[in-house]
Amino acid sequence: MPKSEETRSLIVTTAMRLFTENGYDRTTMRAIATEAGVSVGNAYYYFSSKEQLIQGFYDEIARLHLDAARALLAEEPRFAERLKAVLLCWLELAEPYHRFGTQFFVNAADPESPLSPFSEESSAARDASIELMREVVEGSDVKLDPELRAQLPELLWLFQMGVVLFWVHDRSAGEKRSRMLVERSVPLLARLAALSRLRVFRPVSREIVDLIQDLARRE
Repeated sequence: MPKSEETRSLIVTTAMRLFTENGYDRTTMRAIATEAGVSVGNAYYYFSSKEQLIQGFYDEIARLHLDAARALLAEEPRFAERLKAVLLCWLELAEPYHRFGTQFFVNAADPESPLSPFSEESSAARDASIELMREVVEGSDVKLDPELRAQLPELLWLFQMGVVLFWVHDRSAGEKRSRMLVERSVPLLARLAALSRLRVFRPVSREIVDLIQDLARRE
C-alpha cells in the first residue's frame, strides 16, 4: 500500500476509534491528528471535515470487506453459503464500531446527505459492495432466470443495507440477533432465487427486474 494510502487509512481508523470512545461531536480534527501522529494540516489535506472522515470510513470498510470476503469465497461454490459468509464477514469487521452505528444511521437516513449510501459521493463504496455481490452470484452454483441474474447483485446489496440498518439498532450481546437474521434469512433468499428459473415463477422475477430498472432511472 502506498504511503499516502497508509496515512489516509490511519487517520480514518483513528477517527472511528475516537468517535466511538468520545462521541462524534466531542471529537475534533486536532484530536484525531494528534492521536494519529500527523499534523493538523496533514489531516485536513486528506479530509476537509469530520463528515468526510465518515465517508472515508465507508470506503475503508468496503475495501477491507472486499479483501476478507474474497478469501472466504475462494473455495465455496454454494450460493447460500457464499452470501452468508459475505454478510457475516461485514458484521465482524463492523463490530468494533457498533457504538458509533447511530451516527451511520443519522447520515444514511437523510436523503440529501452526501453520506447516504445512495448518494453520488458514496458511489465508490456502493459499487464495490455491488461488485462483491456479483462475485457471490457468478461464482456460485445458483440457477437463475437469466434476466434476474443481472439484477440480483444490486438486490443483494439492498438486502445488505437492510441488515446494516438492523445491526445499527441491535442491542443484543455481541449483536447476536443480527447474526441470527443473516443465518436464517439467507437460506430463504437462496430458495426464492432458485425458484426464478422455473417457468411458473418467471413472470414474477421479470416484474422484479422491471421494478429495479425503473427505480434505477434518474429522471
